[in-house]
Amino acid sequence: MLVRFVLACLAFLAVFSSPPASAADVTVREMSERLYRADAAHPADYSHRNLRELDMSGLDFKGAKLAGSDLFGADLTGADLSNVDLSGARLDRAVIIGVRFDGANLSGASLLRPSGFSTLAAPASEAASFAGADLHGAKMFGRFNRANLKGANLQGATLAPFGRTGFIEHLWRTELTGADLSGATLADADLTYTLLRFSNLRGANLAGAILKRADLAGADLTGADLTGADLSEADLDGAILKNVRGLDTAALARARNSEKVIR
Repeated sequence: MLVRFVLACLAFLAVFSSPPASAADVTVREMSERLYRADAAHPADYSHRNLRELDMSGLDFKGAKLAGSDLFGADLTGADLSNVDLSGARLDRAVIIGVRFDGANLSGASLLRPSGFSTLAAPASEAASFAGADLHGAKMFGRFNRANLKGANLQGATLAPFGRTGFIEHLWRTELTGADLSGATLADADLTYTLLRFSNLRGANLAGAILKRADLAGADLTGADLTGADLSEADLDGAILKNVRGLDTAALARARNSEKVIR
């Protein structure tokens, strides 16, 4: 009996002391040391690496290469990922509070349900910045309220709902309330149901964009291009449509509150 008990204990320890199958490829300490030594001419390369659930908060990535990497659930709070190559990377459920993605390559990346704020109030001080970032073809779904997406490229990006996960969820559409999308490229992007209330879309390229049931109440689209955009059932209550191009091709008649727009 004693032998069996000892063997059972050893088996238990073997199972629970072994590293999980999803353990990251590197430790935070190893990454911090390498990033400290890196510079613009010799950026750190963590492409196609497993970086799941690592606490990388506050790190300066110095233009590192993270193409195709898995950052699911990683904590990036306050990190500087400016000009980093994150093409094809997975940032689902990552914590992106106060993160700078300015000028980063996020083409084809996945940003599904990231944690962008510490509270439901979504304070502007915690909003992530994607100014000038390349997000073409990216999949985004979550709360990006007050985010800085000025001049960002979201051509062909998908921000529409991706279906439920089975959990009780309060979030059912992408939120960009008060976001700065001035000069952004959103041509052919799927913005179905997207919350864009009071967002800055001045000079944005929305040609061919799908804006079905999107909430554009109070949004400023001065000088934007809506050629061929689909505004079916979109809410335009108080939206500013001054000097908008292609408005006659944007299914404006099928939008809600179109008589309340400011032109």
